[in-house]
Amino acid sequence: MFSRSLLLRFLLAWYLGFSAIMAIAPADRQFWAVASVLPVLLVIVLIVSHRAFPLSNTSYLLITLYLTLHTIGVHYTYAKVPAGMWLGQLLELNRNHFDRIVHFSFGFLLTYPLEELFRLLTRVKGWVTYYLPVITILGLSGLWEIIESWVARAARPDLGLAVLGSQGDIWDAQKDMTAAFYGSILSVLIVVIFRMLAQESDEFTEEALLSMEEESVEQPS
Repeated sequence: MFSRSLLLRFLLAWYLGFSAIMAIAPADRQFWAVASVLPVLLVIVLIVSHRAFPLSNTSYLLITLYLTLHTIGVHYTYAKVPAGMWLGQLLELNRNHFDRIVHFSFGFLLTYPLEELFRLLTRVKGWVTYYLPVITILGLSGLWEIIESWVARAARPDLGLAVLGSQGDIWDAQKDMTAAFYGSILSVLIVVIFRMLAQESDEFTEEALLSMEEESVEQPS
């Protein structure tokens, strides 16, 4: 599948090339190394498993978009991303919210790939199909915050603060999880609406075809 898909080859080349560029003179080399481990492992898993559990091009595109945002964050450290600083000045915010944007994107961009994966691996149907990705996103967000706290306590003080990215907010971890949760909920709503519209369109087309067939039969020869 990968060898035949131009899009998948492009997405992999984009991620590898962009990561290589962002690896040049990062703001904190140790932070960059620590924060890049899980994304690299994710890419390896996707490459190894794509034959057994192939996702749609849409899912791979969404995953790549998220990884791109994360790569930007680890290059500058989340608290110092220029785009977040510019946004903070524009909206008169009291912190750099780029990390919050990425947490929201974690839920918004990865919920659909997870939903697709659950449909491939399980036989769940109905509302459970949408519940599982949302609760998984929430669980992974909590796990990430725990891992961040472990790294922060084990690392040197300044690296620990960079990993946490709390910027003085004692509720930063909870807000990050909430952002991911809201992103996941929004993603599910969009998927549900899209599928409802697609189903109505299919039903309309089917009714139109049946009507045309009936009119053809009723016409005298």
